[in-house]
Amino acid sequence: MSHTHHIDRRSMIAGLAAAGTAAAVSHSQAAEQPDDPTWKVTKGRINQSVVHWCFKPMPVEDLARGAAAIGLKSVELVAASDWPVLKQHGLTCAIASSHGFVKGWNDKANWDFCAEKITAAVSAAAEFGCPSVITFSGMRGELPAGAEGDEIGKRNFIEGIKRVLPLAEQKKVTLALEMLNSRVDVEMKGHPGYQCDSIEWAVDVVDRVGSDRLKILFDIYHVQIMQGDVITRLKQFKDYIAHIHTAGNPGRNEIDDTQEINYPGIMRAVAEIGYKGFVGQEFIPTWKDPIAALRHAAKVCDV
Repeated sequence: MSHTHHIDRRSMIAGLAAAGTAAAVSHSQAAEQPDDPTWKVTKGRINQSVVHWCFKPMPVEDLARGAAAIGLKSVELVAASDWPVLKQHGLTCAIASSHGFVKGWNDKANWDFCAEKITAAVSAAAEFGCPSVITFSGMRGELPAGAEGDEIGKRNFIEGIKRVLPLAEQKKVTLALEMLNSRVDVEMKGHPGYQCDSIEWAVDVVDRVGSDRLKILFDIYHVQIMQGDVITRLKQFKDYIAHIHTAGNPGRNEIDDTQEINYPGIMRAVAEIGYKGFVGQEFIPTWKDPIAALRHAAKVCDV
């Protein structure tokens, strides 16, 4: 999610997929699967997308071509200037970028910045046909610890986001508040200090705002790290979910058999709850062929 010179997950990790680490090499050697380059999505109960930032430095054009060949429907969180490239490959952008996760609505000092970014993103998304725009709570910063700080952050978020909700409602674009883990701090795979680090925090804010155009981004990787009970939470909060992300845990790499999350079971649950939105593949590939890794992930999720 990289949009400005401000620190955010996507800008800080941009070179990670290319550079790799010794651990990633070990993971790749252990996990890489035989690839059938002719395979593509067949069942299609899950509307699959792929997040561009974790495939960098692969150009958007190359990722779009590979995603389309696999049968994915979107490359997401790319600049609006890249959306015509997606359209050329029959793809959409399932969710648009906005402000980063560091400077969010929970701090009044960020309201003008967030409002400017969200307003531009919502307007562009409506024109292109992108259904959602991402948003974030922001970091705890100087807020008090515990329940007191949570309440202040929530009140600030609610008051701040009401600046842009009328436009989102008018344009029929959904703002998706992402819950991120605040525990893991390995190569920016976690977000220590991020305030909205539980699904319940996000759901409480959505309930108190009371608009159909504010929902949550349910990131399976982050939920697993912070809370677990992924399928239970999917079912409990199904009406709040605007978007879903994947990644293997631990490591945020391929969703293969080296990690702990049972994605086939989770994807069956996603289909069973009647979810019709997008599932964005947001893992950092370690395989020698990143498109083969994406194809494998798509196959795992094509339940």
